[in-house]
Parts: sequence; structure tokens; C-alpha cells
Amino acid sequence: MGEEAKGILAVIMTDKNKVTGAVPIFIADSEEEKEKTALILAKSLDAMVHDLENGVYFIVGH
Repeated sequence: MGEEAKGILAVIMTDKNKVTGAVPIFIADSEEEKEKTALILAKSLDAMVHDLENGVYFIVGH
């Protein structure tokens, strides 16, 4: 396979007004859905979930 992606790969949140940007942004309907989506994406992308503690999770490739 190719080189692993680095940097912010995705953002997951429940409040669509919190962030905009050039990476994929996933809007979840609940905290449970947000957590599940973040974990599945991180596992699929071989990356890590980071919690900004303001309702936003982001996925980072290292």
C-alpha cells in the first residue's frame, strides 16, 4: 500500500456551526453516534481520535 495519510483526516461533531474546513466533516445526531462514528473512522483510517472537549472530535493520521 501507499504512504499513510498525515494530519487531520476528518472532524466529527453534533453542532454543524462549530467548524468548517477542507477535511470531511461528519455531523452526528447524538453523542453516542458521534463517538461511534469517530471510532469507526479512526479504525478504518488507521488513525487516532482526539477530543477537543468542546463537542468536537477529530481524526489524525500520525
